[in-house]
Amino acid sequence: MTVTNIVELDKKRCKVYLDGEFTFVLYKGELRDYSIREGQELSEANYQEIMDVVLPKRCKLRAMNLLQKKDYTEKQLRDKLSEGLYPREITDDAIHYVKAYHYLDDERYARDYITYHMSIRSKNRIIQDLSGKGISKDIFMPIVEELYVKEDSDIELEQIKKLLSKKHYDPEQTEYKEKQKIMAFLLRKGFQMSDIRRAMELYDE
Repeated sequence: MTVTNIVELDKKRCKVYLDGEFTFVLYKGELRDYSIREGQELSEANYQEIMDVVLPKRCKLRAMNLLQKKDYTEKQLRDKLSEGLYPREITDDAIHYVKAYHYLDDERYARDYITYHMSIRSKNRIIQDLSGKGISKDIFMPIVEELYVKEDSDIELEQIKKLLSKKHYDPEQTEYKEKQKIMAFLLRKGFQMSDIRRAMELYDE
């Protein structure tokens, strides 16, 4: 394997190209340690050590450090690791590692997210949020249904009523145009029109 190009990524790291293709990122000190220079051959032994030891260890540590600071979905963590330009197989290995120890768990993430937000966000909004975070509907929809069955079936009506109060809604005084604006606002929040109308009808009760 021939080192065809070395491109500085930042003050500490460089992108290394082997046989004309980008292969991995190394620290400048590692370039010296493995005698990596443009136009020279990279030995098979050094290549294997970088791919089997150096980068996997670094990627796993990066994943662990990220998860210590905040919870991530698998997609979010994969996207974050991709910023480090790790080879795909090394990223896959790091993801498998943290999942094996349950440091990364989309089902747990979804359950925690729904539990925390269901009192302040519409069911539809929560579904959109979880989909946007890359969690499969096969994972989170059963949890959505389970948790919403446990809660009062009118939970979204109460949320809408609270928002109506914040908008100073008065069924007797609010003009038609203002009422339409409020309804549009609630629709953007993910509430169903049928629930919005019902909440407005029941607002004084």
